[in-house]
Amino acid sequence: MSAQASRTVAVAQAAAVIDDVDRNLETLSGLVAEAAARGADVVVTPELFATGYAPDRAWKHDGGAVRAALAEIARRHRVALVGSSVDSVDGSHRIAASMFDADGAELQRVHKRHLFGPVEQQWMTPAADYSSVVGWGGLEWGVGICYDVEFPEFARALAMAGADVLLVPTAVPTVEEGVAGRGEAWHYSATQTSTLQVPARALENGVVVAYANHCGPGFTGRSCIATPFGRNAVLLGDEPGVGVLEVPPGALERARGLNTYLRDV
Repeated sequence: MSAQASRTVAVAQAAAVIDDVDRNLETLSGLVAEAAARGADVVVTPELFATGYAPDRAWKHDGGAVRAALAEIARRHRVALVGSSVDSVDGSHRIAASMFDADGAELQRVHKRHLFGPVEQQWMTPAADYSSVVGWGGLEWGVGICYDVEFPEFARALAMAGADVLLVPTAVPTVEEGVAGRGEAWHYSATQTSTLQVPARALENGVVVAYANHCGPGFTGRSCIATPFGRNAVLLGDEPGVGVLEVPPGALERARGLNTYLRDV
């Protein structure tokens, strides 16, 4: 990381409509415009937002056309953008996330390594490995998708490859389960990813993690941006919106100097 680098990262969340690509892209454009107006250099958007999160249907839409539209949103608002699509090759479908620069050039396209649940596992093919990192704007960026961040290996692999910031589109469903009479310690909530696992990944690896979720019926919202001190500097609620965080010069070096996990592996 450059000692002089300072970049502002944003997460955007909203409710998508299954199969209504034009409407969803219009929603995304509005969110990205808001993030850009608030100084964002990079905006992370939710998993499969353009098609709506429906892995059994999303592959029916033209992933190349979706990516072209996402590139145009990046160009229009002069920000780097992380957006999700389906990458289909020879009958095999993969959940993808692309990072576009402010000119709309696709810097990187990654595929989801860990598929969540039977629907994804039926319709999608997992990546063989985690992605590489890409340099842009004085920082090193790594991209993953949703369930990937729940595996410590994902963040550690990209941090060891030099990532400063992890950008994660996600689609976390609403799930509430508990064991009767056992108390809060035995209660599961899907919001724990935003409030527990994402900050832990950031702390363990001396990175910033930006995690953008869907909100609305069936989803938890709670998009967040965690600092390398293991705390959420941004944590949205259940409503559509944007959160932004400036990564100050030298902040990552200071965090890594205090918590020397990467040195001590």
